[in-house]
Amino acid sequence: MLVGAAGTLAAAGAAYGAVLGAVSHFQERLLFHPEPLPADYPLASRASPAGDVHEERIAVDGAVLDALHLRLSAPKGIVFFLHGNAGNLSTWFVNADFYRRANFDLFMPDYRGYGRSTGRIQGEAQLRDDAARAWASVAPRYEGRRRVIVGRSLGTALAAGLAASVRPDLTVLVSPYWSIAELARRAYPWIPGGLLRYPLETYRDVPRIDGPLLLIHGERDTVIPPDHSLRLARIARRPETAMIAGAGHGDLQDFGDYLEAIRRRLDAI
Repeated sequence: MLVGAAGTLAAAGAAYGAVLGAVSHFQERLLFHPEPLPADYPLASRASPAGDVHEERIAVDGAVLDALHLRLSAPKGIVFFLHGNAGNLSTWFVNADFYRRANFDLFMPDYRGYGRSTGRIQGEAQLRDDAARAWASVAPRYEGRRRVIVGRSLGTALAAGLAASVRPDLTVLVSPYWSIAELARRAYPWIPGGLLRYPLETYRDVPRIDGPLLLIHGERDTVIPPDHSLRLARIARRPETAMIAGAGHGDLQDFGDYLEAIRRRLDAI
């Protein structure tokens, strides 16, 4: 009987170890859901038949990032946007008319492996460095004008870290999380925290943002609950929160109050 029990425990332990090994090896597949595009996909023309959206390429270590850039004739400034964990620029670059009315250029890069960006994501430090290089490729063109950093969902930790370093005139975090490590503990409590290679701890950078910070969250978000924004606001220096009634996680852009909250802050800087 004891031998059988020991064998069962050993088998269970081996199975658990195999699962943890798979999680460690394939965690990029759990966190990131890129959708590649063909090399000849007419991204800029589909984003704007008017011709004011341009495709740009950014060289990073071992890869090239693709980006779309709405360029107006006399913009008030630039909005640098880091998007969420699924899709690509063809599905994320959807509010160009809003930024035209606000008179802000919009710059949005795809992550490695997304859209027409080459390479693949291999670590958090790489993600953060790519975001910094994308910012450095465009921000100097807007010296003397307003510079805004926006992150949504996955992009919020990257946006917070970048904003803490470069000090934009405004930072906007849409559906931010306290940390990916906390979300992982809630979804997969049986996985040891030390196994996660992407802790993405937004809470470490938010207190270092010395400019105005707008946190926007859907009140019905079940992917990243609204309390993440509320807790981040409590540790921020100059926070403002906008809770969007009726909105969940992936449908914020369908609510007028979402863009109105951004418009008010853009008008105020």
